Amino acid sequence: SSYKMETYSTNENVNKSVDLSTMALFINKEEEQKRNEEAMQHYLWGVLDSYTGDLTGYGADCPLCTGRLACMSSLDLSNGRNTYMDKTYGEVNIVASSKNLPCGTIIRFNSKRISDKPVIAIVLDRGVLGNDIDFLSPNEAYAYKYIGRSSITYDVLRFGWEK
Repeated sequence: SSYKMETYSTNENVNKSVDLSTMALFINKEEEQKRNEEAMQHYLWGVLDSYTGDLTGYGADCPLCTGRLACMSSLDLSNGRNTYMDKTYGEVNIVASSKNLPCGTIIRFNSKRISDKPVIAIVLDRGVLGNDIDFLSPNEAYAYKYIGRSSITYDVLRFGWEK
């Protein structure tokens, strides 16, 4: 036996219409916004280069330190301050490096001695050799007790200041 089934629908709202081109434009804008957000995340957190070196710590009260930074002498560190507010990355830690990394370079590394999360830092000081990084601590006692010396690999997220 065979049977025939008919399905149909009626539109009681004959005066209403759907503008499909507007819907497509809306969907395209959402997709474009998502692509822009993904591009920005890649721009901010994409790795430009990686280095391996030693991580040490220092304080602004070290014997040869003046409390001023080589890349930004106007920043006062006499109160134990060890962070900097970057326009792009927000509040970041301060590190010293050799001239291999330009002032304003943003790096990311992991060190359980400093944090359970990845550490984001900016190069604002000098005084180390090669690929080593010197982490600015609140004071020398803290640097000796908690940071010491260890080997790390760090990623460069930005080379120097933004132009």
